[in-house]
Amino acid sequence: SSTTSKTVIKCKAAVAWGPGRPLCIEEVEVAPPKAHEVRIKVIATSVCHTDSEYLHQINKALKFRPFPSVLGHEAAGIVESVGPEVGKFSPGDKVIPLFLPQCDECERCKSSKTNHCKKNWANTQMGVLADGTSRISCMGQQVYQFLGVSSFSQYTVVPDTSLAKIRNDAPLDKVFLLGCGVSTGYGAAMNAAKVEKDSACAVFGLGAVGLAAVMGCQAAGARRIIGVDINPDKFDKAKMLGAAECVNPRDHVKPIQEVLVEMTHGGVDYAIECVGSPAVMRAALESTRDAWGVCVIAGWTETEEMNVLVEKLLMGRTLKGTYFGGLKSVRDVPKLVDAYMNKELKLDEFITHRLPLDQINEAFDMLKRGESIRAVISLWPED
Repeated sequence: SSTTSKTVIKCKAAVAWGPGRPLCIEEVEVAPPKAHEVRIKVIATSVCHTDSEYLHQINKALKFRPFPSVLGHEAAGIVESVGPEVGKFSPGDKVIPLFLPQCDECERCKSSKTNHCKKNWANTQMGVLADGTSRISCMGQQVYQFLGVSSFSQYTVVPDTSLAKIRNDAPLDKVFLLGCGVSTGYGAAMNAAKVEKDSACAVFGLGAVGLAAVMGCQAAGARRIIGVDINPDKFDKAKMLGAAECVNPRDHVKPIQEVLVEMTHGGVDYAIECVGSPAVMRAALESTRDAWGVCVIAGWTETEEMNVLVEKLLMGRTLKGTYFGGLKSVRDVPKLVDAYMNKELKLDEFITHRLPLDQINEAFDMLKRGESIRAVISLWPED
């Protein structure tokens, strides 16, 4: 590693030059890793809703982050070189980069109550690493690293606390899904909701996060799982992953929460919101049973407000949020990889398309049109 760890790598990346503009495939320069940093060769990545929301800034639901940027935060790759003071990684290791770190040193990492490690947090949220700069540049200009990851680049550099080492026989073009969507939804059911055996659950939004939440509810032994989405094309996959039935709010005159309360004779025990819409969040809360209903928000929005009828909480419901499914990222992602390899967790079913890096804008379009769950972006030409 000592020979390559000091050199700049020139490679291809999809650069977002500004909001609302298609990504451009550019030659970028990726600097060597500094102390406590790891440079990785990204093998597979995908477009997540957060990438899309940030690029198109449709409803300004996200806080400001600077452009130009290399997006992408759901990926898997191989360690190319390590910077000084990196002890846990070596060139050749298979890894999944993480937008949520786990330093194992802070108060939060030492607590079993949360997974919210704040190591380098303020910096990576602004697209830079620990020293306040990014490792990616294009035409002499600094390019920001979205959430500190930037997986739409053939090489990237991440902090060593934002990286999970995984087993060597794991197929990177499948397990990359555990870098965001599947882990978030699965964990929302298992960790945040703590779904109980024989309970009734509703999952709002049947994209990758919602489908993984359905899978989590099933793994927890739920008796009845109801999928909710305005796109009926997603119903078959939801049923394959464990939903007993699916409901399209547009098929009903009544608000969807009233429909669910009637269907379940009083409401579901658990509702998981995977859309990121305050109106859907309220519907999810109101679809739960009073006295003990639990509503978990997994859908992402940073700037919007949610209206809650206080009585809905006073009657005994719980409303809570979850980030990355409550998983301790460095510890738990390798366990989910093991679960997949042991056939205890489905991933292949989430992959609907495969595209090369130069067709990445098509992956954004398909996600927006609701045609894909996850499109694998291959960063390297097929041999």
